[in-house]
Amino acid sequence: MQETFYRSRELKREKRSLAAATYNLCKVLLGRRRPDPLFVPIRSMQYLAIADDAEIVFVDGAGTRDIQMAWQAFRPGERDNLDAPVHFEAVYYTAGSLKLLPRLHSEFQRALEHLKNREDRGHAEADIVSLPTSR
Repeated sequence: MQETFYRSRELKREKRSLAAATYNLCKVLLGRRRPDPLFVPIRSMQYLAIADDAEIVFVDGAGTRDIQMAWQAFRPGERDNLDAPVHFEAVYYTAGSLKLLPRLHSEFQRALEHLKNREDRGHAEADIVSLPTSR
């Protein structure tokens, strides 16, 4: 199945940083999906995040196919260690998206953790125990 999203004219671009825990978890979950993108529903905001190797885009989950914001140009190689934040560029495509960034940082992290927990439950190991048959 192929999904199509639309990008309008860029309104603003600024340098930001993303917590290492969020970046690292996103990369781990994305690695499990390759070559497909990672779809992360952010239910608390009714947004959908779509991550691939190049960027993370955020789409309003209310039905539009327009990208509201993108996080691009991640620079993990600039970190001194894996616990250091990762610098990136936030690109805003709508006036409303200018107010979203602070909340997206925390809610995206929560949504990633929820997705990981759900996936981990599906990969749990199980033992098969033979039950005695009744006659």
